[in-house]
Amino acid sequence: MRPYLGHVIEVQDVRVDPSTRRTWRGDREILLSRKEFDLVHALIARAGSVVSREELMRDVWGVTFWTSSKTIDVHLGWVRRKLGDDTRQPRLITTIRGRGLRFEVEMTADATSSA
Repeated sequence: MRPYLGHVIEVQDVRVDPSTRRTWRGDREILLSRKEFDLVHALIARAGSVVSREELMRDVWGVTFWTSSKTIDVHLGWVRRKLGDDTRQPRLITTIRGRGLRFEVEMTADATSSA
């Protein structure tokens, strides 16, 4: 996570400032807990790429052993709600079954037509 410090990252309409630990969706600031911010930052910093659950546990929770994916799932649910991302049909953070999570670089055609 350290290589990304200091650079504001913007993907779709989500903006993350690692130096101030602030997040926005459009013009609205989103208040995230420390772990929620770290999760969003870990994903948006690698937008378009699948980030494995093992990488997230290491980068966000600082553990190198596998405990339970429930920790990630619970925090992901909170993040999706706060960002206004539909938990049933997410457009920002998608789950790639068996591989991990991905922060989508752009909205899919389905998202554009239903927005």
